[in-house]
Amino acid sequence: MTTFQAPKGTYDLIPPESATYLAVREAISAPLQRAGYGYIETPGFESVELFSRGVGESTDIVTKEMYTLTTKGGDELALRPEGTASVLRAALENNLHRVGNLPVKLWYSGSYYRYERPQAGRYRHFSQVGAEAIGAEDPALDAELIILAVDAYRSLGLRDFRLLLNSLGDKECRPVYRAALQDFLRGLELDEDTRARIEINPLRVLDDKREAVQKQLAGAPMMRDHLCEACKAYHEQVRDLLSAAGVAYEDDPKLVRGLDYYTRTTFEFVHDGLGSQSAVGGGGRYDGLSEMIGGPALPSVGWALGVDRTVLALKAEGVELELPSATQVFAVPLGEEARRALFGVVTELRRAGVATDFAYGGKGLKNAMKSANRSGARYALVAGERDLAEGVVQLKDLETGEQSPVALDRIVEELRAKAR
Repeated sequence: MTTFQAPKGTYDLIPPESATYLAVREAISAPLQRAGYGYIETPGFESVELFSRGVGESTDIVTKEMYTLTTKGGDELALRPEGTASVLRAALENNLHRVGNLPVKLWYSGSYYRYERPQAGRYRHFSQVGAEAIGAEDPALDAELIILAVDAYRSLGLRDFRLLLNSLGDKECRPVYRAALQDFLRGLELDEDTRARIEINPLRVLDDKREAVQKQLAGAPMMRDHLCEACKAYHEQVRDLLSAAGVAYEDDPKLVRGLDYYTRTTFEFVHDGLGSQSAVGGGGRYDGLSEMIGGPALPSVGWALGVDRTVLALKAEGVELELPSATQVFAVPLGEEARRALFGVVTELRRAGVATDFAYGGKGLKNAMKSANRSGARYALVAGERDLAEGVVQLKDLETGEQSPVALDRIVEELRAKAR
């Protein structure tokens, strides 16, 4: 009989490692919730056109990495390769920009899919937590989101990440720069695919990681030298706000990110302990995306942080998160009467907020105590017929080995106090 395996480039998230992923998601979302971001969830698949128009027809994501399918009704759908286009589509469809204050602040968490060559830190199915602030053009908003990401990383104990920062200009100054960059790139020795990209989106050539291309880009014109006065002033304000908040950053004039929708502020978080896949998250401002997908002008900014990459960064730094024990108390009944009585106690303890498990399957004392130790519980509750006749259960501290009888009608109160 065939034994099925997870598809190539994907993974199963299982205990105990899954607890770390949950803790990372919670740590990233906590600062967002304190800053007024509400949770949004969108479908795992969308219209192909949403991503080809929003993310960009010339991007690797759309041309090479998207999983697409045709439904029985003939609709062309794609598994979502990123979160921003979906969140903006949902905000527009549900008129969130009309029913409340702007910006509309949203955060999300979920799985995303790209057909890539699997390697450490790069999977075909990956997990992100993201945030979007829709409908306001304000350098304080760009700074807010960057600071919230930095605070999330710091709360996890990460220290060795770096923030790279750039400005990609706007519709006023980008065309002038684009023309200058195209003139420069046309004079280089590049392959056919890269030459085609020069005409569609020349900024993406700057993002080419191949050494042969990077060597030729040494004298390329930079966006920072072509920024209009408004974009210069905007970027300076973002930088000043970050510095005032104690956030260190590095100016990176070649930083463009892999999506076509970015304008002005662009940023990336990198961790040098991850090798070639050093990016752990990033984002930027995308003032024209709403119009690209058929909405009104809604200047917006956002980011997505990789949960998988963040877990790898924690491992690279040797950071072990303090995770609450999945089980605090483990109940071991000896005999049918004790089984009924202790199962009732287990239910009471759980309702009182104490993480409790039970020796299922009628195990003997020795095997049940092995299960108790494996569970990570601090305390074991053991009871047999004699204990019940005396109205007690035996409470054993699995760390010290100490054991003492506790009245059955007092055990929930006592364990609740110890669990605190």
